[in-house]
Amino acid sequence: MATTKKTAKTETKSLEDLFLDGLKDLYYAEKKILRALPKMAKGAESEEVTAAFEKHRAETEGQVERLDQVFELFGKSARGKTCPAIDGILEEGSDILEEYKGAPALDAGLVAAAQAVEHYEIARYGTLIAWAEQLGKPEAVELLKATLDEETATDEALSALGEGGVNERALQQAA
Repeated sequence: MATTKKTAKTETKSLEDLFLDGLKDLYYAEKKILRALPKMAKGAESEEVTAAFEKHRAETEGQVERLDQVFELFGKSARGKTCPAIDGILEEGSDILEEYKGAPALDAGLVAAAQAVEHYEIARYGTLIAWAEQLGKPEAVELLKATLDEETATDEALSALGEGGVNERALQQAA
């Protein structure tokens, strides 16, 4: 086991505290994403990109419900904690909507922005799953894995959109 440095003033924080902080972070993120997805869907040029964002919005509502259940498993009220990382990632998506409105590359930019969100979520859910396993919370692991599976599928669907023509259309239309 690795040794750690501690000062007398440091409050002892546990893995459960770290888990709950991460859970609050994701709760905040999912709520922000719920507000961003309709804007992205409305701003997209192609029906396929709009449909992907609308589908993921419905999934995200279920993901928030699962996070509510995880909070309950830990005897805590569901609440978010400001997450500057997701705020920044979502701001980039808003910038793309604004700066590329009507441009051939808009959908390619929106797909890329959405994938940045998915990659963030995949990393965070993976970490929380590992910690929930360590904490002996199999019910939480199951709920978090269900969401991780959806996030991974969404990332794959976004990749398919890009590879299936969104990126090529952006290039051809610009030529």
